[in-house]
Amino acid sequence: MMNMNWKTLAVAATATIFAGEALATEVTTWNVSLWGKRRAFTEHVERLAELLDEKTKGEFKLNISYGGLSKNKENLDGISIGAFEMAQFCAGYHRDKNPTITVLELPFLGVNTLEEEVAVANAVYAHPAVQADLARWNAKLLMTSPMPQYNLVGTGEPRDTLAKFKGMRVRATGGVGQAFKAVGAVPTSVTATEAYNAMESGVVDTVAFAQHAHFAFRTIDIADWWTENLNPGTVNCPVVVNTDAYNDLSAENRAALDGSTEEAVQYYVDNYKKLLAKWDTVLAEKGVKKITIAESELAEFRKVAADPIRDKWIADMTAQGLPAQELYDLVMATLADMRK
Repeated sequence: MMNMNWKTLAVAATATIFAGEALATEVTTWNVSLWGKRRAFTEHVERLAELLDEKTKGEFKLNISYGGLSKNKENLDGISIGAFEMAQFCAGYHRDKNPTITVLELPFLGVNTLEEEVAVANAVYAHPAVQADLARWNAKLLMTSPMPQYNLVGTGEPRDTLAKFKGMRVRATGGVGQAFKAVGAVPTSVTATEAYNAMESGVVDTVAFAQHAHFAFRTIDIADWWTENLNPGTVNCPVVVNTDAYNDLSAENRAALDGSTEEAVQYYVDNYKKLLAKWDTVLAEKGVKKITIAESELAEFRKVAADPIRDKWIADMTAQGLPAQELYDLVMATLADMRK
């Protein structure tokens, strides 16, 4: 009888060990490809990782990498082949790969707040043509990375008129780069991580970024001035997931993911507002002069850049068989609804 008890206990212990191993294999870990370093631009992804860990009791984890998995301009390619399950990218890095979402990068759209940026991005991401566009890369749009309007930092004499923009070498991508080109500047699309060296070495005269990027990539450290009201537009940088990986999630993990994105983006917005609140202090500490562009110059900039670039974008995208006018109208209608 004693031997039987020991055998029973041994079998039970072995079953417990195997059960524990089975449970351990049920943990889902996704690799996430970002770049640079942790900053305001990535806080929604960091918060998403926390929420998933909490909601699934550790059974769904995000392994976030800052540049260790892919170059930032190759993140969409990595998603398409399943090299990692989640990634962030900016539409302006490869406009031909994601033409539909470049509507959000058109200059002078008139988006004034981070909340408006979230609303127009969500509306565009939900459009069937946009989802089909990204599906070509086996990518599912998950959430946006809302950024305020871009502004310039530079060294030497401030570039405070359109005449001074002529010949100016500026780090700017997407529609912002096109806007500067329209007034005679020379845009270059060096990546965010290359911007400091490009500015320091004189490859570019100025860099166009949102505030967090001037801070995170240290362009503000070597700047003499910053344009506080140029506001030519911004870039759109979605977080996407590999569609196959998303479909392979358990129902519980998928629900946790889908149910956490809104809270993660709100956390991002709240955190970014804290950065904006201390921006003037940062400028003062670093001795960077705030430059105000005259309204007459801004009006001329909009006249030269806004309508012609928008009209060309609509014509080009329509020629590709995309519902360009519909997407642009969707952005305008969403802004109007937000302001009612």
